[in-house]
Amino acid sequence: MALLQNWIEQIKHMDLEHLQRTLESYREFGPLLGILLPLLEAFLPFLPLLAIVAANANIFGLWFGFLFSWIGVSAGAIGVFWVVRKLGKNVKAKVERRFPKSGRFFEWIEHRGFTPLFLLACFPFSPSSLINIVSGLSAVPFRTFIIATVLGKAVMILCVSLLSFDIGNFAHEPWRIVVACIVIVLMWFGGKRLEKRYIH
Repeated sequence: MALLQNWIEQIKHMDLEHLQRTLESYREFGPLLGILLPLLEAFLPFLPLLAIVAANANIFGLWFGFLFSWIGVSAGAIGVFWVVRKLGKNVKAKVERRFPKSGRFFEWIEHRGFTPLFLLACFPFSPSSLINIVSGLSAVPFRTFIIATVLGKAVMILCVSLLSFDIGNFAHEPWRIVVACIVIVLMWFGGKRLEKRYIH
């Protein structure tokens, strides 16, 4: 526990270069830290997720770094959703009483669950923790949340990994931008097909 607290305190105040050196110093743990840190970010949103994803890509390689980050981020988001769904049944009513207009937001999320959740998960600067909490409080089906989040986070993490991996050669590899755009489009259409087939 003390070691974990030390990691968190270090990570809160470091840039990508320092974070990468810290992760490299714990390579003997294998992929454990590469998965654990993005998972913890779902519960501790002050952790720098983009820096963690970029560091994973540069330490473990593009594809393993992507995989470790994706597993951690997805597991963390699902964990927050599950905890809120189990413990926050009475919170939604209190929120709606305190903020009457929030009812429209919950209705929008519940009615158009997949699309907004997928799009928000794709964007690296969206407030992921808040989205997970609101989704848990809403009536969005667990399966809808999982599909939208896992696919959306895959898009976000792959794009960040592509753009941050071996940054020194980025100017000579413009294909990364093209691939990132293609991934976004493919995941969007793939997600919409899943929505029509399994969710409605």
